[in-house]
Amino acid sequence: MTAGGDAASPARPQYDEQLAERLILDELFDLSLYRALREHADAETRQTLDELIPIESRHFAFWQDFFDLRRSRLDLGRRLKLQLLVLVAGLLGSFGIEMILEAIEVYGIRKYLAVWDAYRDGPLGAAMREILDDEFRHEDQVVTRLTEHKINPQRIRDIFLGLNDGLVEILGAVSGFFAAFANPLHVLLAALTTAVAGAFSMAAGAYVATSSQEEVARTERRRNAFLSRQAATAETAGESALRSAVAVGVSYLAGALVPVLPVVLGAKTILAPVIVGGVITVVVSLVLAFLSGMEVRKRVLTNVAIMAAAVGVTYLSGLVLGAAFGISS
Repeated sequence: MTAGGDAASPARPQYDEQLAERLILDELFDLSLYRALREHADAETRQTLDELIPIESRHFAFWQDFFDLRRSRLDLGRRLKLQLLVLVAGLLGSFGIEMILEAIEVYGIRKYLAVWDAYRDGPLGAAMREILDDEFRHEDQVVTRLTEHKINPQRIRDIFLGLNDGLVEILGAVSGFFAAFANPLHVLLAALTTAVAGAFSMAAGAYVATSSQEEVARTERRRNAFLSRQAATAETAGESALRSAVAVGVSYLAGALVPVLPVVLGAKTILAPVIVGGVITVVVSLVLAFLSGMEVRKRVLTNVAIMAAAVGVTYLSGLVLGAAFGISS
């Protein structure tokens, strides 16, 4: 169909060419990813992928027809992303594939909702409604059926957030200690002590928060059970809160050890911890952004800016406090 159209064929609506390119290439990426992941999947996961592939094929064909735009090859960025995800699937097997599928669904839903908000009142709105209905009612249900009993996406995100917090906070602390003490041994002892204390604090906070949430949920279940005259469900709050605390505490400590390790290996200045911490911060940010369906560039830049601010502020604080109290190496 052309822009001019005729009496039997209405004019094609105006649209953003970049948006059209993005929607088509995203569907091509998902379709290519599902086909590639199938080679690394077990029988159950392969069955799920066999259900997803026709859905993505339908979406891909729909947007090409809607925009009258044909694409058969991914751009460089998407090709690299595809290879990376296939590598992860090869290393982690079906568990990695399930994580990838969950993240892809989150990203897709957020993307389509954002486009819906922008174009709901125009010609693109009707097309978007059809795709969203397919996404929410069918595709999302297929992925949820596979992952609901195997992985806890929120727990995985919590682990990576714990890693990120430990990394940024202790990198900032190491910076301040180097500025104040200069002596690597003093820096190492202070940083390790701070890391252990921080891990216990984060674990305790996670335990209290999870316990409180579960207590509220338990009370609500009992209220609903009373009103409906049904028996309340079994309680497992304490165990769940403990698992959450352990996951957060251990992940925080793992992240905290990243900037400490260069000092253990003989670093004499803050340069090595900052370089190592910066690289790992980018990696963790990429994973967090992917799992959460966030904009990757925004997440990475935000985390790097926070890390740089933490290093700068704490280093300056260490210099000022060291001079004020007469601390020397």
